[in-house]
Amino acid sequence: MKRLALLFALTLFVLPALAAEDFTGKWSGQFTGVAPDGNQVTEPILLNLVHKGAELSGTAGPNADTQWKILKGKVEGDKVSFEVQAGGDNSGGPYVTITMAYAEGHLKGDFNAQRGPEKLTAKIDLTRVK
Repeated sequence: MKRLALLFALTLFVLPALAAEDFTGKWSGQFTGVAPDGNQVTEPILLNLVHKGAELSGTAGPNADTQWKILKGKVEGDKVSFEVQAGGDNSGGPYVTITMAYAEGHLKGDFNAQRGPEKLTAKIDLTRVK
């Protein structure tokens, strides 16, 4: 009986702590990189994420008023990735690919945007909004 109680306690308290992070919620921060003209650029970014299993959906944009739908979102362990067509479908806005890993309360990774031949490669750092 004691073994059963111990197994139950482990199941309730230890295993959930080992589970992957739930990325659902608001995340904010910035991306910093070099623009096609060679100038350093730092811009804000706000994500509203919905995480269900291996799927990631929601919106992304520079602020709460300007958000675009997340496309092809996925979660693999502590890594998340997705795409966004800034401005919406067929808007001519930049096509953005974001790949990040979760560590120490931050989502950090790569931000890549392209509009026609112009490309922006940047580093991104986000924290959960409380």
